[in-house]
Amino acid sequence: QVKLVESGGGSVQTGGSRKLSCVGSGYRYTDHCWAWFRQAPGKEREGVASIDSDGRTTYADSVKGRFTISKDNANDILYLQMNSLNSEDTAMYYCAAAFRERLVSPLAQYGYIAWGQGTQVTVSS
Repeated sequence: QVKLVESGGGSVQTGGSRKLSCVGSGYRYTDHCWAWFRQAPGKEREGVASIDSDGRTTYADSVKGRFTISKDNANDILYLQMNSLNSEDTAMYYCAAAFRERLVSPLAQYGYIAWGQGTQVTVSS
């Protein structure tokens, strides 16, 4: 019954920016963790960024300093601000939720039980 819907994907030039959003519904837990994952052609799905119930964030090394994860607790919306995009960022981006206050491995897939359908981000020269 839990539903997560991503939006904000599209095409962008190298060096550009894009902001993704994920709206959650169908649940009433206030303490939970969010994360963004991505999967590029020929690659495994990887954790990009996460944020727990206390606002603690975790980023993959590949996006540190360029991406920022944030959330709107009142409206249950997750965001991913992506700056200085390059071709390696081209992927399908998924949001996910784990209904716990924190996770031992916040960028690992197994910790999340709710997933969105994804939004495509394509970075071109």
